[in-house]
Amino acid sequence: MDRRHIVKQSVKYYSNIIILSIIDELEVEIRKRQKRIWTKKWLLRRDTHGNSVGLLRELAVEDQMEYKRFMRITPVQFDFLLKNIRYRIQREDTVMRLAIPAKIKLEVTLSFLATENSYRSLSHFFRVSKPAISVFVPEVLDAIYDILKDYIKVPATHDEWNIIERGFNSRWNCPGAYGAIDGKHVMIRAPPDCGSDFYNYKGSSSIILLAVVDDDYCFSYINVGANGRCSDGGVFQNSSILKDLENGMLPTGGFFVGDAAFPLKTYLLKPYPHSPLTYEQKIFNYRLSRTRRILENAFGILVSR
Repeated sequence: MDRRHIVKQSVKYYSNIIILSIIDELEVEIRKRQKRIWTKKWLLRRDTHGNSVGLLRELAVEDQMEYKRFMRITPVQFDFLLKNIRYRIQREDTVMRLAIPAKIKLEVTLSFLATENSYRSLSHFFRVSKPAISVFVPEVLDAIYDILKDYIKVPATHDEWNIIERGFNSRWNCPGAYGAIDGKHVMIRAPPDCGSDFYNYKGSSSIILLAVVDDDYCFSYINVGANGRCSDGGVFQNSSILKDLENGMLPTGGFFVGDAAFPLKTYLLKPYPHSPLTYEQKIFNYRLSRTRRILENAFGILVSR
């Protein structure tokens, strides 16, 4: 093979390499210039195919009882809640994409609370991305809390307290009672690396809901979030209501009723623990147990919902 042929072959070889290199660079440049996909196409059809404009709209019009079973509130209550938190959860549209409507955010959040569906399932139902759900659900919950927190409040005047006392006296035959107090373990999946912080005496993980209920099954005070390993008395000792009780929050001679887990105070009565009991002590324990039962019933109603 002569030298001239070798030179031609070499030039052809290196020319091909250069051409391929140029093509690769052009493809990279084209990919960079291509418009980035912000969201999947099926998500963009939420306004025509999502649950918000589909099933929920039908239930709100045709079967409000089933709507309440699904959302745990009526359409009227939903509209009231949306009206009060819309300004907190609605974001502005941008040139890149439209913001998720406040109505859909609230529907997703309430569905999450009511059905315990995963974020991925909710993403399929409402055609909202899973990352977006994980961002706005805590925001919506904070907004709901801020709007509804005054619906559970400790009475501020003696007249309000006296209405409760008259109810306990007439309904439950316990004069002087202004509330029943107890704790409820709410089962949870323990956070990672928490050790035994949330492990309770029942052999499961939980947080504690400490509550005071009036004579009509309405919650007057709640304290939620204590680790499951704590006792009801320990949660009470660290609660905000203890200081108010020590400072004379209840009318003179008034008291709450609790079980044996709570300390005995002038404002907090609990059953006689020892046995045998006198006739008077048995009557006292019966009256106290009957009054405290209203809180157990309130917890039962809460769990059933």
